[in-house]
Amino acid sequence: MGDSNLTSRTITGGVMIILGLVLMITAFFTSLFILVYGLIALVLGLFIFFNKKEDDIEVIKTEKKSKISTYLNKRNSNERGKRKK
Repeated sequence: MGDSNLTSRTITGGVMIILGLVLMITAFFTSLFILVYGLIALVLGLFIFFNKKEDDIEVIKTEKKSKISTYLNKRNSNERGKRKK
């Protein structure tokens, strides 16, 4: 699960960075107003690309879910054993 998030983050961040750079270069030949959009896209792309905190949060959520499911499975198997007796 963590690998898919890393891949998604890399692709999205990379596309945004490239888009920002292209817009910034285009701005110098056309309208400087496009430079604002290029800078915003570049900053967002860098933020997405280097945001590793989300991966850590996702790992913690996955660990909690597995602990809860393990607890519930043990509890259900104990209850089934008590009912059979």
